[in-house]
Amino acid sequence: MPTPDELKQRIEAAIPGAAAEVTSGDNVHFSAVVRASAFEGLNRVQQHRLVYGAFEPGELGGAVHALQLKTEVP
Repeated sequence: MPTPDELKQRIEAAIPGAAAEVTSGDNVHFSAVVRASAFEGLNRVQQHRLVYGAFEPGELGGAVHALQLKTEVP
């Protein structure tokens, strides 16, 4: 079961220069705020797809049951 810190590290590794804040009350449902200059010029769907790229196919909806995501350009 992933922890918020593990997800933070994975997101930050997948998006160079990103800063992520990940929280969870049960290590199944997560909330993340991700700030990255890589989001500049991208719409919200494109930004979220960059973050989803940090996860294995089937992991979202599986081990990570839910991910509430907010993306921002610094």
